[in-house]
Amino acid sequence: MELLKVSNISKRFGGLQAVKDVSFFVRQGTIKAVIGPNGAGKTTLFNLLSGFLTPDRGTVSFKGHVIHDSGAHKIAGLGLSRTFQHIKLFSHMTALENVVVGRHGRGKAGFVAGMLNLPWTRREDREMREAALEIMEFLGIAQFADTEATSLSYGQQRIVELARALAAEPSLLLLDEPAAGLNMRETADMARLIAMIRDRGVTILIVEHDMQLVMNISDEIVVLSYGEKIADDLPLAVQKDPHVIRVYLGEDDA
Repeated sequence: MELLKVSNISKRFGGLQAVKDVSFFVRQGTIKAVIGPNGAGKTTLFNLLSGFLTPDRGTVSFKGHVIHDSGAHKIAGLGLSRTFQHIKLFSHMTALENVVVGRHGRGKAGFVAGMLNLPWTRREDREMREAALEIMEFLGIAQFADTEATSLSYGQQRIVELARALAAEPSLLLLDEPAAGLNMRETADMARLIAMIRDRGVTILIVEHDMQLVMNISDEIVVLSYGEKIADDLPLAVQKDPHVIRVYLGEDDA
């Protein structure tokens, strides 16, 4: 089943064609990677899929619904969640409180009800915290629940951000360079967590520069170069694709 379908989307910033006529789909229950050199358009693509940008043309469909002009908040409500290339945690809040923030989209209490501190809003808040803590336990960071998030190590902060994205109960999780800044051991741990999340029933689309991680966990790989798709295949086929080799190594080396 195609959970996400991208059809001929394009985005230009002034004279720069960041994404050009890109099409692909993501099957439910899989891990699909988007790779390419710096400047290939990967992050722009993620921003288009998650509603932070609107394409100049083309369509994005999620669960059969066209979403490319819906806005980030509505898209998140449909079950598409994401992380960012640069960690964006709330300072002066604990790790648990940061994860609970990701849960609020599932809550029913509005601002006024929350201010009145009604019994049912207190119950909902307690349930949110319990659900957030369960996710932290699943990812192995429950011991940091009461620690200020930004005081944790870089690798631990990455996992807190991952937990916050999972707290929204997404059907599709977009991971923007989750291994950026991690050492080899932390990268191996991140790969294990991503596979665990997929096994939990969450489909994953990942942008990542670490090729070992990509090849180890991905079911399919899309390759971008200067905003255009040049390959979309199984990992082994992508590794052997002459066009991909030329893009990564250069014409002479290839």
